[in-house]
Amino acid sequence: MKINTIKENNIDIAVVNSKDILITDVQSALDFMMTIQYKTNCNRIVLNKSAICEEFFNLSTKIAGEILQKFVTYQVKMAIVGDFSEYTSKSLRDFIYECNKGKDIFFLSDEKEAIKKLSMV
Repeated sequence: MKINTIKENNIDIAVVNSKDILITDVQSALDFMMTIQYKTNCNRIVLNKSAICEEFFNLSTKIAGEILQKFVTYQVKMAIVGDFSEYTSKSLRDFIYECNKGKDIFFLSDEKEAIKKLSMV
């Protein structure tokens, strides 16, 4: 896991890139969130999509909702960066659309866009 801290609009954002899967369930998400906050003191995180288990993107598992609720509860904003066009599920597309309209969790195509979005919420 590689962590860079970027300051944008006077807001610190942790940009995390990992070749390994870091988030597989609620506990691993909490561990990840606390590790990033401890190491960077950031409450805004950019994370590459490949660091999240595939089950997250199958809404019937309820993993996504449970994990994202923890981020909201602990007031940590996150942008997940990657190509989401491979997913054909209407419910997932709707979920991503609704998240992107909010102020806490975003699904975006690139890191630059994620940093910009997190610096404005």
